[in-house]
Amino acid sequence: MKLGRKLRYLREVEGMVRGLGRDLTQAEVVRELKDRFGRGLSQAYLSQIENGARRHLTNSTRLLLAEYFKVHPGYLVDDPAGFHTELLSDVAASEDQLDLWLNSGSGRFARDAEVSRALSNVARHRDSRGCLILLGAILETPGLAERLLQVLRPERDPDAVRDGSAQRRKRRGGR
Repeated sequence: MKLGRKLRYLREVEGMVRGLGRDLTQAEVVRELKDRFGRGLSQAYLSQIENGARRHLTNSTRLLLAEYFKVHPGYLVDDPAGFHTELLSDVAASEDQLDLWLNSGSGRFARDAEVSRALSNVARHRDSRGCLILLGAILETPGLAERLLQVLRPERDPDAVRDGSAQRRKRRGGR
């Protein structure tokens, strides 16, 4: 994993741990570094690191960010190609990637609270991969998703759910 991606992930996790339901912003990190440690870095510098425009941190910045995010300073470097920790299996590494992707999607859908919350809930579940496989099986069973929504969310109009599903399939070129 690249350094920029690690920092975005740490901001994401920190926001979730704090119960914000979203990533910490770069501005929040910069402000808190200054408040907590009396020194910091600019938002532009953090943005350049996260976007890959700057590939390396100075040692003082690495130590500051490691202390802030409570990680080992050695974590804040690019991993070599094909790097995997010995303690993670390929499945666990894939699940971590999946959780990262789901949390990222949760942030991208922040304006749609239900979708954002659903993605976040799946990411936090101990078996997020299994949750998605289950969702796939539900969607492959004709009418099951609509019936489940009707039982679990009776306040929702089942016709609207069905119409929404049909409209999404039409946009994707399905039946």
